[in-house]
Amino acid sequence: MLSKLLKVGLLAGAVATGALVTTAAEARSPNTPCFFTNSWQGWSSPSPDVLLLRVNMHDVYRVELAGGGGGSSLNSAGYFLVNQVRGSNSICSALDLDLAVADHHGFYRPLIARNLTRLTPAEVAAIPKKYKP
Repeated sequence: MLSKLLKVGLLAGAVATGALVTTAAEARSPNTPCFFTNSWQGWSSPSPDVLLLRVNMHDVYRVELAGGGGGSSLNSAGYFLVNQVRGSNSICSALDLDLAVADHHGFYRPLIARNLTRLTPAEVAAIPKKYKP
């Protein structure tokens, strides 16, 4: 009986380990828009309702914002983008982003991300130089 329980436990552990490895591989897949917040290196805003995030050295993610986004303040001097991390630091969808635009004087305006897309190398190359993050 004990050896049967041990076999079941080992099998369950192997299945769980396989699921973790699969999840990690999916997170690195080029088709899955996942990244860690500590890999985020810069951002720009080509329009009031779009953010471009530079992740790692070569990846760019497009974040579409709801409700007019940050308006003109996204491109104004003295304003910066804030992302509040709650729980896991992995970003795999727009729901994982808790963004706001802020300044050093206490201004804080929440931004609602409605879509997150990893851009292809061709799309990144097509971004005008002044808007590259």
